[in-house]
Amino acid sequence: MVVLGLLACFIMANHVEIGHSLHVERLASGGARDRDSHVRKLQEFKSYFFRREHTTVSLSSSSSPSPSPSPSSPGRTGSGVFPVTAYGADPTGKTDSTDAILEAISDAVSGNGDGFLMEGIRNLGGVQINLEGGVYKISRPIKLPVAGRGNMQIYGGTLKASDNFTTDGYLIDLSFSSSSNRDYSYEFITLRDLMVDCNFKGGGIRLIDALRTTIDNCYVAHFTTTGILVQGGHETYIRNSFLGQHITAGGDPHERNFTGTAIDLQGNDNAVTDVVIFSAEVGIAISGQANMITGVHCYNKANGFGGIGILLKVPGITQTRIVNSYFDYTGIVAEDPVQLHISDCFFLGDSFIVLKSVRGVVNGINIINNMFSGSNKGIDIVQLDQTNEEFKEIGHVVVDKNNVNGMNLKATIAKGVTRVNGTSWIVDFNEILLFPRRIRFVQHALLTGASNSFPNTVLRNISNNQVLIESDTIVEGSVSVSVDQSPSISS
Repeated sequence: MVVLGLLACFIMANHVEIGHSLHVERLASGGARDRDSHVRKLQEFKSYFFRREHTTVSLSSSSSPSPSPSPSSPGRTGSGVFPVTAYGADPTGKTDSTDAILEAISDAVSGNGDGFLMEGIRNLGGVQINLEGGVYKISRPIKLPVAGRGNMQIYGGTLKASDNFTTDGYLIDLSFSSSSNRDYSYEFITLRDLMVDCNFKGGGIRLIDALRTTIDNCYVAHFTTTGILVQGGHETYIRNSFLGQHITAGGDPHERNFTGTAIDLQGNDNAVTDVVIFSAEVGIAISGQANMITGVHCYNKANGFGGIGILLKVPGITQTRIVNSYFDYTGIVAEDPVQLHISDCFFLGDSFIVLKSVRGVVNGINIINNMFSGSNKGIDIVQLDQTNEEFKEIGHVVVDKNNVNGMNLKATIAKGVTRVNGTSWIVDFNEILLFPRRIRFVQHALLTGASNSFPNTVLRNISNNQVLIESDTIVEGSVSVSVDQSPSISS
């Protein structure tokens, strides 16, 4: 219509011009030539607009999205986006979509990409497996058909295990069974905006020997084994996600029956950030080194039912940092911890930290600036489990500056003041000190009202966390004593 309107305007304008030219014809010679020129220009203009209208219609029809993508959809012709419905996946979840999704992934990883990331890992350029907001029934694990691929995404939908899904598998399984000489099988794989519903048939996501992988904004539920399992590899980042065996918001009447592990880190240098774990027997199990936990809320299973918020199973070489997290009726258990940092966390509902002896080693520990809130049941905020063996190698353990309400404060640094009247007195620190029979540093000061008295004092004994001080004269006043269990005694 726009084209026809412009054409009409042009015709009217030229009609006026032609009429004017005919009038001028009577006054001057050469009028016929002018008229012929205008008619010729009009014909050329009409021809141009009809060609342009035809071109516009062709472009519009070719760029319109097809209501039902065919097998020759853009995903198969190099656009980099592979919509799974183009391969026959059923977004309603009524029929099995496993083969269709696997075919889309196969096409996505078959391209040449753009060079390599780590040696032997082809850069796919950021190809995307688009689940298009659908719910897809899965009967066997979603895997990459080959190893040595990187820079790809799977996003935007729900994967749900079918009733016949294997009980020991994972819905998304980034692993490769064939032996390989490469250190890493995959690099820079992103799983985002996904709901992974295990339907109580195994686990959610497994990563083996993957490098720089991101799991972002995912909801993993109804697992029986593990929600997310990381084996080997390096630098997996799990963030902004929710995990739970049973979908609940706390106070579940079946909480004592929760099983499984929400996140299992069996590798190094990983990070779990801003994650909620709302039901599982173990929130996060860590058996790798140098992992970082921050902004995590664990209310997976209460201590009273045998639950653990974070379990550190890296005896002798922990190297883990847990900061700014929230432990809701569930706590932390660390086996033979060496280099463990826990700070700025909140422990609610009598939850506490356990240092568990496996071979009697604890070294390089910071438990500082945390808040503990309990119900006045006499529960210690930090506890020693020496059932297997007593801690014998103890060095540089600092438990200090924690804020406690309704629980028993435990620390490795303490101060005490007592009234004195005599030549000897004892200050007992057993109630607050973490380790029994261990004081490595003592400082004391004597305060007396006698203006002409300067008694000499001596530290006689520090056994059993009791400090014995004696003076050479009778003293009436008070004594202040500071003790520290953290320093190691040098030879």
